[in-house]
Amino acid sequence: MLTPIATLDAALAGVGLFCIYKIATRKSLGPLPPGPKGLPLLGNVLDMPKEKEWLTFAKWGEMWGDLVTITIFGQPFIVLNNIDVAAELLDKRSAINSDRPVIPMGGELVGWKNTLVLIPYGARFRSFRKKFHQVIGTPAMMKQFEPAEEHETQKFLRRLLKSPEDLGAHVRKMAGAIILQISHGYTVAEGTDPFVTLADEATEQFSYSTAPGGFLVNLVPPLASLPDWFPGAGFKQTAKEWAKTLDETASYPFRFVKEQMASGTAEKSFVSALLEEPVSPEEENDIKWSAASLYTGGADTTVASNYAFFLAMTLYPEVQKKAQAELDAVVGPNRLPTFQDRPNLPYMNAVAMEALRWHSVAPTSVPHRTTEDQFYKGYFIPKGTLFITNIWKMMHDPTVYSNPSEFRPERFLGDAPERDPRDACFGFGRRICPGRVLADASVFIATAMTLATLKISKVVEDGKVITPVVDQTTGTISHPVPFKCSIEPRSEKAKALIFAEP
Repeated sequence: MLTPIATLDAALAGVGLFCIYKIATRKSLGPLPPGPKGLPLLGNVLDMPKEKEWLTFAKWGEMWGDLVTITIFGQPFIVLNNIDVAAELLDKRSAINSDRPVIPMGGELVGWKNTLVLIPYGARFRSFRKKFHQVIGTPAMMKQFEPAEEHETQKFLRRLLKSPEDLGAHVRKMAGAIILQISHGYTVAEGTDPFVTLADEATEQFSYSTAPGGFLVNLVPPLASLPDWFPGAGFKQTAKEWAKTLDETASYPFRFVKEQMASGTAEKSFVSALLEEPVSPEEENDIKWSAASLYTGGADTTVASNYAFFLAMTLYPEVQKKAQAELDAVVGPNRLPTFQDRPNLPYMNAVAMEALRWHSVAPTSVPHRTTEDQFYKGYFIPKGTLFITNIWKMMHDPTVYSNPSEFRPERFLGDAPERDPRDACFGFGRRICPGRVLADASVFIATAMTLATLKISKVVEDGKVITPVVDQTTGTISHPVPFKCSIEPRSEKAKALIFAEP
């Protein structure tokens, strides 16, 4: 049996050999895009920020341009800071730039490689995408789920009026309720719901386990071979616990649908639609994990967007007033807005779009991996290079969006509207979010129904007005940091609408 010292020596030797192999096997048919100079073997590992890496990447972009190269233990990364450059490489060249990297912690050890976000590009990936397109791929297909979205949003408003101090929890429950209804035909329970709790835990773990600076094993894959008992290998026990959470998140709701279908009581959902015809065990497993992909993908991302909307309304009361004036004129005081009103609410649509732009839910997204050598504007990009899309920078680029730190829906209206943020905020190429139609719809109906009925303002404590700070958390999925705001019904009539039975 190896001693701890011998094991450490072996691990370090493995890391060294891994670095040498990566460097020695990398072809060089031309210069890579510029970037910060790294150290021998280590590359730029010491330059990598431990948090909010998108800010550092943006600074590097100001120094070296729209494409910035960094290497970590011989692995090249190219940071894309510009929407058009990302579109050229990831949209137009999607056939060779749509693979995913192996992420040892989140993908391999925890098991997120079974979900769409980390599945390698290939037949299984295309099968998952096809399933999404069959059920929720277009606005026309999404219409069948619009009543459920409206109903769950009304329930959210009720919870919010009962305990407005629990805004974050209510936003999270609304998102979970909508996505579970669509993915598995499941209606969440009032109070604590086990499926929502599982999804919350799993998506938080995904964010940590896949972030660039989250775990060292993601940067040094040979560390995954360390024995569980070895000092510093505590991440392996964490991975086992998180893998259990992920498996339960995928399996429990799927089992619920199968039981409901067997008893003839299943509601229409993503899973029930795909199980209407007999399927093989392999296909059933893919349906389970594709549903988990939809469920986990939607349970956290729209939470961040809707929470950011409340922050924006707290800080920009003039935007709130303009949106409410439009809602009052188009919808009136006697009913809640619906999806049918959307074509007649241009400013309200702009508010929803600005919520997607102003707060970047996935600031650097998940890297794309190229499967072929290629050239771009004189630069050589070797096979295996990882592309990091700095979506935060794209959404806050002053050459694209004037005064990008301001929440200003007017930027999308008039004779010269600024660029639609949905060109980038949902990703690029064949890795673009397959649930983007659902996400866009969920943000719109939540913002519209909220502003039609509620007034959001700054909190006053001990005679002092509390102004929230605009900041966001680190991770693959990023949320606004917690803040306080005051939430009240706009009128007694608005309150009655919220509590009226549908």
